Amino acid sequence: MAASFVTLFQWRLNSMLLHENEILLGVKDQIKSLISQLDAAGSFTGDVGMILGRESGHGSWASELRGMLRQAEDFVDDFVIRAYGQTEKDRKDSIAEFGKELQNFNSRISEILNRRPPVEAPLMLEEIQRFVRSNIPSSEDKETDLVTCMLNYINLPYDLKLSLLFCRAFLRRHYQSIDGLVRGLVAAGLVQEKPGELMEDKAQENIDKLISLGMIEELEFIRDHFRVPSPYCELSLGVMKAEDFFMSTANSDIMVPPTARHVSIYYAANTIPNTNSFLHSLFFFSEMDFSKACSDCLRNVLHNSKLLRVLDLKNTLFESLPDEVGKLVHLRYLGVRESYITKLPESISNLRNLQTLDISGPGVGFELSNGVLNLAQLRHLKMSAPAIDGEVRVPQGISRLGNLQTLESIYAGSGIAKELGVMTQLRSLKVSCVSDDHADELYFSVMKLSMLRKLSLTVERGRERGSYKYENSFFPCLESFSPPPLLQTLELVGRLIEVPLWLGSMENLTKLRMCYSHLSENPTTILQFLPNLKYLQMYKAYKGRRMDKEFFRGGGFPKLEYLHISFDNLVEWTEIEEGALPCLKRLFFEHCMELMLLPEGLQHVTTLRILDMWNVHEDLIRRLSPNGGPENYKIKHIPLVKYLGHISSVPSIWTPQ
Repeated sequence: MAASFVTLFQWRLNSMLLHENEILLGVKDQIKSLISQLDAAGSFTGDVGMILGRESGHGSWASELRGMLRQAEDFVDDFVIRAYGQTEKDRKDSIAEFGKELQNFNSRISEILNRRPPVEAPLMLEEIQRFVRSNIPSSEDKETDLVTCMLNYINLPYDLKLSLLFCRAFLRRHYQSIDGLVRGLVAAGLVQEKPGELMEDKAQENIDKLISLGMIEELEFIRDHFRVPSPYCELSLGVMKAEDFFMSTANSDIMVPPTARHVSIYYAANTIPNTNSFLHSLFFFSEMDFSKACSDCLRNVLHNSKLLRVLDLKNTLFESLPDEVGKLVHLRYLGVRESYITKLPESISNLRNLQTLDISGPGVGFELSNGVLNLAQLRHLKMSAPAIDGEVRVPQGISRLGNLQTLESIYAGSGIAKELGVMTQLRSLKVSCVSDDHADELYFSVMKLSMLRKLSLTVERGRERGSYKYENSFFPCLESFSPPPLLQTLELVGRLIEVPLWLGSMENLTKLRMCYSHLSENPTTILQFLPNLKYLQMYKAYKGRRMDKEFFRGGGFPKLEYLHISFDNLVEWTEIEEGALPCLKRLFFEHCMELMLLPEGLQHVTTLRILDMWNVHEDLIRRLSPNGGPENYKIKHIPLVKYLGHISSVPSIWTPQ
């Protein structure tokens, strides 16, 4: 992977010039000279030769270059840690030493490249077949597919190779969120940073390219999630094993090799392994509660892994983080989802490079301290609304975080609504507990957010018989709101008096979720004309008992792929006009316990791949049954039908006869 190491080190040096300008003033020329020397390395197949076993020990120039670049990057990262903890005099001495060492690395690169053969031997098919047989267990039938995939991998640009391997290392289960992957790639330094460009856009572009090549795929059944399909999943693991740069394992007792930089440990037992001190990324997913001993183990890992850029701990049920986390100067991504943390350590304010703070979880209440306002590079602040009062309070002055793109589950009262109006860089905003006392200010601020792509608004819940419910909680003055023009995803949770007129003019809207709207009019009369809507979920959004063909006219919902309906009172859906829902892939009914008929015309929706019916009436299931059901003709073209009746205890599946 020497070529990829050259690319990564170049990116790291360029990023330093962008962000560490203050302390690098005296060594800029040495850094630029080193970048030029790396450019001279050009394009070569040293990384592929290493993977295929072509290199012979330490005599290989590519192996030497790879080892030297590891040392150089670790030296650079260590210098940054030391420089920010020193007095001005000591820092001057460190910078002088740093400049000399950069010149030394420059000379060593030149010497190694002078020993590079003028023409490298072309890759042989036999070498690839040998690699596949040695590293990827498979049948003879599958070997041909794996060899083809390996050729595709070899021909990828370096940034896409890195993205694919990170995708596989990033997975805990068989799938993961695309947004989380984007943030992880950026934080791990696997995306090139350029002035004036958002690295998240570049990471998304790389993911889209891998999807178009079939190397990763979006899931139909969970929106905005991906998986690495076979045989690329097996291929990625084989390459990771050969390189020891990325590592993914279910064994928490494993020894992490000194060459590993990105490690993922999933389905782990009650322990965190000892990691090498050069680790850049650690993903850890546990199946069970963590003991105090494991909390102590985490403290040791953080103490020893000073170069960490990504720390993602999920399902660990920690109640607190050790203060040592504040000493991770390079940390860019901190995720502690599914934990019981109610307070972050004060040392969190020292994380001057932190880009993502993900403390979303099972709904435990907490408040952010003023220390979060020191996180000048913070781009994504992800939180979950507590189950009790449904709000997370952020400190006043949150608008000082000028790089923030994602802000989730915040309470907008106490002056926060006004601050949101100057956070024009926001792309994703989720606001909880919207109420009369700040709604006008909130709507006015949101309308200023011209870059906003995702918006979620949840009304303040009313207390009823000891519990909090949305049934009697109306959105205040929503008719005065007008959505930002580029908005693509919208979620409205709370009662609506009527369908907002502006909803029908949202031409860029691709995803809409309406919950507890309890509308008297069916919102689909307006929504079916949205030209780009692909995902629609309506949970208790309509309280009528009947849907007729005017709600699904011919040509209606031209791009809709996913339709989720949960109407308590719905008894009958009579008809879909032919030509409606021309792209529908999945139809989901949930808690429609009164529904007795599916619509005539459903049999003409030939794109439909999955039909889900959860908690529906047993009579509807009998009518649709492939075993003599009189209305089975409406659904027999659908490859997969999953259902659970209202008195059933076990989900069942029908497949075509």
